[in-house]
Parts: sequence; C-alpha cells; structure tokens
Amino acid sequence: MHGPLDLRLLITFVHAAHSGSLSATAVQVGRTQSAVTMQMQRLEEMLGQNLLHRSGSGVRLTGSGERFLAYAERILKMHDEAVSAFSDKGLHGSIVFGSPEDYLLSFFPMLLKSFGTRYPDVEIKVVSAPTVELRGLLQSRKVDLALVSTPNLNDVDNVVRTEPLVWVGSKPTLELHDFGDTVPLALPASNAMDHRAACEAMARAGLRYKISYASNSLAGLIGLARSGLAICVMTQEAVPPDLHILNAPLPHLPHLGMLIVFAEGDRSPAVTTFADHIRATLPTL
Repeated sequence: MHGPLDLRLLITFVHAAHSGSLSATAVQVGRTQSAVTMQMQRLEEMLGQNLLHRSGSGVRLTGSGERFLAYAERILKMHDEAVSAFSDKGLHGSIVFGSPEDYLLSFFPMLLKSFGTRYPDVEIKVVSAPTVELRGLLQSRKVDLALVSTPNLNDVDNVVRTEPLVWVGSKPTLELHDFGDTVPLALPASNAMDHRAACEAMARAGLRYKISYASNSLAGLIGLARSGLAICVMTQEAVPPDLHILNAPLPHLPHLGMLIVFAEGDRSPAVTTFADHIRATLPTL
C-alpha cells in the first residue's frame, strides 16, 4: 500500500458500495462520475486489490471489497466520533436508518424534522424494507439501526410503541356477497408479519379468502385497495384518509410492537442520539 488512506476516497467507496451505482455516488458526493471513477481506481491502486466489479448495470463489491467495506465504515465512524467529541459545533456524522414503508409514511417526516432541527449536521440515509429484510441488512452492517416490527408485545423494556393492524378497503363496510363467498386479499410477501397475521385471522374466523395480489410496496397495496378489487392490511396510522378501516364480518387483527435494533459493533454518537430521539418522540406522535 502506498501512503495513508484518504478519507474522501473512503467516503466515496462506501457510497458506491451501498448504492451500487457510480452515477448515484457522484450525486451523493458532489463530483462528476469520471472523478468518482478515478477515485475508486486510485483507492484500488493504493490497496493493490480490486474492490468493485464494474458492469453496464452498475457496480458490486468483490470479495476484497466486502472485507474492506467493514474497515472503511469503522474508520469513518471513528472519524465522526472524534470530530463530535472535540468539536464545539455539535453532533456530526452519517446514519443509515432502516424502516418498513408504513412506519416511514406515518412517522418518519415528523421524526426527521424534529431531529434535524436539533442536529442539522447529521446526515440520515433511509432504507425502506420489510422487517425480515432489515434484520439481514443489520447483520451485514448495511444499516446502522432500524425500526422493526415484533409480534411480542410482552417485551415492554424494548417495545417503543404498539400499532394495530387493520383491514382496509375502498368502502366503509364489507359485504361478503360483493365478492361471492371468497374474500380477495392484497398482502405483502408471505414472510411478512402482516401477511401471516391476516391469513391466521381469516382461518380462525372460518372465512374463505384468496391472495389475489402480492406486493411489498405499500403504495401498491393502497392502490389495490382503492380499486375495490381487494382488501389489504396495514398499520392503522398508515391508512390514507380516502380509504376505510373495516371491521365485522372481518376478524380482529393483532397489534405489532415497534423495536429499535442496531447493527453489531460500535455505535457512533449520531446513531445513539437518533435512537434516543426515536424512543422519546415516537410514543407521542
């Protein structure tokens, strides 16, 4: 290796690793795409390793790139901690925050506004994914912390807030004869808690149903509910004002708990402070 590592190269590399696109990275770091390409080539030359596979569709990490990413992120976090500890300008740093789409829609604008007012120098990048995918992203350290769902409401020390799941349709009431004897459901993927809760509730109630549409996009599920072709399930706070929460003859759905979960390893002051802000603010929204 020739010379010390340049933090600017590490920042660009981490952006490229997470975005999978040099053009997107160029926008994020405020440089041209050719400049970003040259930065990555320089970093690879310094390390004597190929870090990125390049193709027409973007970039992805090599084996060496996967290993180096962990080091790069640790170095940048240590840098942020040092700056925060010895700076009079307040909290600095960058956070990758993950959350299911319905929580982002319901709560994140208010969380971000109140946090950003107090800590304007903290950059927050948002990843929207179902809980099962977020746990994998946390394990691989692609997300620093995430707001995830749990069916276990007894974990009172860790559950930040509970949210009821509700049936949602285009009309105020559900008439079973509108659909014959089988209720069409629009649900997320089968490994999602919403999906399992809906199917289990229908089975317990002895109601016939079919999965007519599957989508991990909340916007897609809302669109299907608006069409009147299916009934969907979401958290109550995420229901748009033009749709209706449905009750009987549909069965009762459970509540979900909301937890803050961290990636393994050291937490930066920015990550810890944002988690504390969520714990203090989310129950009041």
